Amino acid sequence: MGTAQEYRTHVTDVVHQSPRAVSVRFERPPGFSYLAGQFMFIELKAGMETLTRHLTISSSPTEPFLEVTKGLTGHPFADALTALVPGDEATIRGPSGSFTLDARDEDVVFISGGIGVTPLRSMARYAADTRLLIRITLLYSARAEEEILFGEEFDELQRTNPLFSAHVTVTQPAPGWTGHVGRIDRAFVEKEVPDVRGRGFYVSGPAAMVDAMLAILREIGVPDDRVRHEYFPGY
Repeated sequence: MGTAQEYRTHVTDVVHQSPRAVSVRFERPPGFSYLAGQFMFIELKAGMETLTRHLTISSSPTEPFLEVTKGLTGHPFADALTALVPGDEATIRGPSGSFTLDARDEDVVFISGGIGVTPLRSMARYAADTRLLIRITLLYSARAEEEILFGEEFDELQRTNPLFSAHVTVTQPAPGWTGHVGRIDRAFVEKEVPDVRGRGFYVSGPAAMVDAMLAILREIGVPDDRVRHEYFPGY
């Protein structure tokens, strides 16, 4: 991909994914090429201040726009991003990052918590759109049902892509929730992925969650060189 370049772009759409997260879509500048799972830097104006942070690109390279998805954390950058409306301008720089799908993998497991699902959404959509012959099993934890990001899309992928399956668990279930309850722990991993041999693992989310998953994968015999991971900061 070479050295990250700077581009001027503008907002084309804002999508509220959940009560705690929003996706902002930007016009994809000519020449902006990236791999599923990479991130870009976004520079925004907040009054007299300029704020710059890096965010995963949650869209797939097969889609015509650039999308980032951000939790509503109350951080000044998060507030500036979620205040954007169509037509607002921004400066982006990228792409960057090596947490990307290895097309040589034939059987992978995605493990994610909260907003950390964004690069995995990009990879799953890319794999489906390009008809990659790669089996994907997603293990995803959210706080509550209404905070599940891309839930309808993952359901649609399960219906249309026989190589994709999603297993979602919530830690604070509301009455009527019939799915899994609790965090992703060793028992959950072993239940949904009974055979880890020959599989690649991609783990992304908050640091504590990622570190816990890395420890679990070592315990159940997954070699370190079969695991890729990405930490998500809290801004």
